[in-house]
Amino acid sequence: MKDLNRREFVVGLGAAGAGVSLSSMLTAQAQILAAGAPNAEKLGWRLGCQAYTFNRFTFFEALDKIKQLGLRYVEMYPGQRLSPDRPDAQTNDRMPPEIRKEVKARLKELDIQLVCYGVVGLPNDEAACRRVFDFAKDMGVETIVSEPPFEAFDLIEKLAEEYGINVALHNHPEPSRYWNPDTVLKVCQGRSKRIGACADTGHWMRSGINPLEAIRKLEGRIISFHLKDLNKYGREGAHDVPWGTGQANMRAILEELYRQKFRGVFSAEYEHNWENNLPDLAECVRFFEQVATELLKRG
Repeated sequence: MKDLNRREFVVGLGAAGAGVSLSSMLTAQAQILAAGAPNAEKLGWRLGCQAYTFNRFTFFEALDKIKQLGLRYVEMYPGQRLSPDRPDAQTNDRMPPEIRKEVKARLKELDIQLVCYGVVGLPNDEAACRRVFDFAKDMGVETIVSEPPFEAFDLIEKLAEEYGINVALHNHPEPSRYWNPDTVLKVCQGRSKRIGACADTGHWMRSGINPLEAIRKLEGRIISFHLKDLNKYGREGAHDVPWGTGQANMRAILEELYRQKFRGVFSAEYEHNWENNLPDLAECVRFFEQVATELLKRG
């Protein structure tokens, strides 16, 4: 974003005096790289970003970048620096009330909704879990993303129902606890529909699992996504690429989710070109919206 000249600065002060914040003005002046995914929303698909995509930046800077993509949803992760003005504060479920208030105000200002929080621990400890659920409830979070121990599920199911908040099981690559979708299905069996999968398509590919086959297997149990497309399977040399240009068969994945009548949040998580990944993400957003538009026309 270009620096403000003297005239723009004076105009900005006037706008601030009229009730328009300088941060909003700066965001508005930033280059808009994509127009969001409005037709996808008509399918019940809410496209946002996992803030980890911008982990080289603060959370508030990540929100500005999400706004440049025309998106209105964010997944917070624990441990990101809050803002350039508050580099010692971090996003997590221990944020004090005054920081939470500041975050809520910034989200409202940018018209971005905090829909998911994770990946965060949910141990078999009621007090520890309640702290996470209390935070999620206070911040308006719909889904907590976690990789909890197997023995914690009775507690997690109870709290998910009590708070009305989902718990989505994330799959880091093998040998993490939920790398195999069969494990997710096993722990979900007989459990509340508030417990399901946070399907990370890229990490499946790193584990040698075809994401399309995994999605078919998990039909009815997927709550949310960390959506990725990689240039290859496996770990050696594998990295994120714009959706539809890699080996995930992203178009077929979206068509399968349309067939399943999936409704939920897709968090774009792009773990490549860390310092300047917005152009790649803009390609992802445009691809997602294009496919959604074509599916919408099918009726």
